[in-house]
Amino acid sequence: MIRAHPLVAEHPEALELAFQRMGLPTPAREYLLEKLPQYQLLLTGLTKVEGRFLKGLFEASAAPGREEFPGYVSGDLRTRPGSGLLTGRREQFERLIAAARADPRLAELAGALSRGLGSVAAPAPLTLGGTTFIFGARTHVMGVVNVTPDSFSDGGRYPSAEAAIAHGLRLAEAGADVLDVGGESTRPGSQPVSAEEELARVLPVLEGLRARTPVPLSVDTTKAAVAREVLKAGVVLINDISGFHFDAELPRVVAEAGAACCLMHIQGIPQSMQQAPHYEDILDEVLTFLEEGVARAVAAGIARESILVDPGIGFGKTLGHNLFLLRRLRDLRVLGLPVLVGTSRKGFLGALTGGKPASERLAATLGSVATVAALGGADFVRVHDVAEARDALAVTEAIRGATDGGALYGRSRVVL
Repeated sequence: MIRAHPLVAEHPEALELAFQRMGLPTPAREYLLEKLPQYQLLLTGLTKVEGRFLKGLFEASAAPGREEFPGYVSGDLRTRPGSGLLTGRREQFERLIAAARADPRLAELAGALSRGLGSVAAPAPLTLGGTTFIFGARTHVMGVVNVTPDSFSDGGRYPSAEAAIAHGLRLAEAGADVLDVGGESTRPGSQPVSAEEELARVLPVLEGLRARTPVPLSVDTTKAAVAREVLKAGVVLINDISGFHFDAELPRVVAEAGAACCLMHIQGIPQSMQQAPHYEDILDEVLTFLEEGVARAVAAGIARESILVDPGIGFGKTLGHNLFLLRRLRDLRVLGLPVLVGTSRKGFLGALTGGKPASERLAATLGSVATVAALGGADFVRVHDVAEARDALAVTEAIRGATDGGALYGRSRVVL
């Protein structure tokens, strides 16, 4: 499969600030914003057909003054599926896409380029119940409400429905944008429970939360039988750690309810996923897995704008895999969908902080939350400690949006 990964997609505001500092008049700024190369796309999965097309196209337009298409550097088709690097302006990419669309053999290339260019923009808004989430301005917070006796972090802390409801309400008051209720532990080595047991745990909690808070409710489950009942109880999002790979009926159940879904990547199953995780190309394999889940969702009738994706930190990954995925979260933007990330209290944070137990990983969690927000790779973070995460995000996002550089920059503002 051909993919176009955006490597550099500098926000025009950054260049605008530079132009203000230079004292350039508005017409000059607009001209430069149109003419300076702002996009770099890494192409992977090229065959010889696409390779020959790209090489010939750029050789033909290499004469001075003929800058019709982006610059192109090719990889080696002899050793692995072809790759290449494109650098140029938006209008150059648009001409390239039009040229590729003119040849039926290049339809996959044209589609990949369109998605890569489109991934520079924020995903489409997502509506959950009566709440519409707009992406690009801030990172939203999903609060975790576990009603399990054996979750890795807080298993058994909320043994009754009343305790779990009270905890969920505290998270809502602390600023959770969504509450994610889970009735089955998926920690490494965990054993599955029956749908009946899972429903017995979550339904009373969902009923209590729905009656007392307007915050949208999500349920963390892999089972169609569970999803069917919780969606009747007012849940608007199904959060599936299997990415629609375990239960073939689950996509249809979500579609029939008109609900949203979050599809996570996992290698293996919870019982054994951490025994020997291995990847040849983790980004490619995670993207392929997620694309398969998205295709199943769309085929079942779920609206594409109702789908989120999650790279599955800690689910069949080593410490190095987790860190690499967090560093390269923006690569998931090629899917054009909102990205949810869950790092809260996870084992890799303990490994990085001298073996601290889950109960002592708050500072490390906040470090990871601030990092993914600063890198611009996450639209939602799934956390146990909502108030603290909101504080960390407020600082990160204020720094990212700050423009008060002094009088030379014109009118200053802080984006909140």
